[in-house]
Amino acid sequence: MEDQSGIAYLSIPVFDRTGLTVSAFSTRTGGFSLPPYHGLNLAFHVGDDWVNVTENRRLLCQALDLRLENLVSGNQVHGDEIAVVKRQHQGRGSVDMIGALPDTDGLICMEPEIPLAAFFADCVPVFLFDPVRRAIGLSHAGWKGTVLEVAKKTLQKMRDEFDTKPADCLAAIGPSIGPCCYEVDKPVLDMVKQYLTYAEDIILPLSNEKGMLNLWQANAFALQKAGIAAESIFVSGLCTSCHTQMFFSHRKEGGRTGRMAALLMLKK
Repeated sequence: MEDQSGIAYLSIPVFDRTGLTVSAFSTRTGGFSLPPYHGLNLAFHVGDDWVNVTENRRLLCQALDLRLENLVSGNQVHGDEIAVVKRQHQGRGSVDMIGALPDTDGLICMEPEIPLAAFFADCVPVFLFDPVRRAIGLSHAGWKGTVLEVAKKTLQKMRDEFDTKPADCLAAIGPSIGPCCYEVDKPVLDMVKQYLTYAEDIILPLSNEKGMLNLWQANAFALQKAGIAAESIFVSGLCTSCHTQMFFSHRKEGGRTGRMAALLMLKK
């Protein structure tokens, strides 16, 4: 979708058709940031001007009819810590890095009108929605988070905290670097093989030293292991590295680039 302000974002129709959520994954289109972050950069930690990032976040929230001051984000460290977001957390990480929830790569919430946010430029955004218990989850899964099965652990945290039943849930895997572009070396492949029982199904070997890694399928397998039906997992299939006119890509752009945001909120 494109807003009147010139920004563009994607949403998850299967979530939003329920009338219970607002979902979005931003693109780089529009915004105030200058090269090398040009467009709608939404992350403070990449070196962009604070004023530009704040205004970009405000633009996106306005386009979605959300309140920036209610937004909650974590300080992402490629780990598997999951935070339970409650009313007292609203605003944490909304307009600075200092206030973000520390060392957090997964967020879960049952409170309405608190947008959960995570930031991406090749890593995998995993959106979770329990329409029965009215609970949501959002995970940041790079290769390390994927090996740690952070998406599965986010779902399990929803089960433990909210009595979510995985069979009731919907999941969406958003734009990220795809199996077409994600070449990794032997140390990464060895970690994947050590920790994931389905490693053979997500690696296309190129040699003894390198292979193409399918993070989309890896996270889908992890969610299925946790109990979500395969037909309830929706994969965007959009590769951030292939489409740098639309998305920021850390790998394709040599590490100096902006970040998109994944946003998920329960409606009142």
